[in-house]
Amino acid sequence: MSELDNRIGLLAARRRVSNSSQRRTASLRVQRMRENMLAYGFLAPSLLLFAVFLFYPMFKSVYLSLHSTDPTGQIAAYVGLDNFKAVFQSGLFLQGMKVTLLFVLFTVPTGMLAALILAALTHNRFKGMRIFQFVFSLPVVLSVGSSAVIWKFLFHPTLGMLNYVLGKVGIDPIPWLTSPDWALISISIMTIWMNLGFNYIILSSGLQGIPDEIYESAKIDGAGPLLTFRKISMPLLSPTLFFVTVVSIIGAFQSFGQINILTRGGPMDSTNVFVYSIYQEAFVNFRFGTGSAQALILFAVIMLLTLIQFKWMERKVHYQ
Repeated sequence: MSELDNRIGLLAARRRVSNSSQRRTASLRVQRMRENMLAYGFLAPSLLLFAVFLFYPMFKSVYLSLHSTDPTGQIAAYVGLDNFKAVFQSGLFLQGMKVTLLFVLFTVPTGMLAALILAALTHNRFKGMRIFQFVFSLPVVLSVGSSAVIWKFLFHPTLGMLNYVLGKVGIDPIPWLTSPDWALISISIMTIWMNLGFNYIILSSGLQGIPDEIYESAKIDGAGPLLTFRKISMPLLSPTLFFVTVVSIIGAFQSFGQINILTRGGPMDSTNVFVYSIYQEAFVNFRFGTGSAQALILFAVIMLLTLIQFKWMERKVHYQ
């Protein structure tokens, strides 16, 4: 074969390799496009729901917060930041935040501690433990409305079970929902019970995820139950505790249903948390501009607190 034939053969081989590479590249591009279209197809329902029920109300709240509305809820005039100034000058922000922070302080630490104790007590496997786990998890299946109605009967001043039990041990009846000193505590007790099921399930699952070999090693080294819980369970459970803390604080700031059913913000605004104040301003007084301004302020407060928790508390979380 001559030198010219060799060159022609080499050029033909290179051309075939180039054509094959182009076809492979085009095939990969089509496959990647199909995968992207399939992914967007699966995401489309969620994106649609987010757009309708999250992004649109958020942008609508921003728009309403910059306008005043007439008694029918229609836009009356552009007022700029006057609605935000009105919220701070009227004392709605300070009063609502004071009650809300007290509510968070009453409910979050107590609820987490109660759930952690119950999860630790039911962590050991012995006969009949499934019954206790079922009972402790039961509040999570009840809606806020159903729970509030149950507790409204329990808190009844004359017919309620709580005052009946207190009377049996010689304690005077307590005005659970009618006294400004007791109303927020009563709402907090009901909220702690209502959140107990969710917190218990999450913390119990976290404890179940800790390997048994670590407990067996600690037992061989002579560690007692309390030392094992403090030195092993708590550090390994810290990611779960961090999650429960963040979710519980956000949930406490957004509590509304039980307050609306049990006290309607009273007596004397002692249970008028920030979310209920937003409801009153927007849907009772029909001042949608001020209500939207309050909603955006609450959004900023929750976001700030969440960022602080991630910045400060996450450093103390021990990931395996």
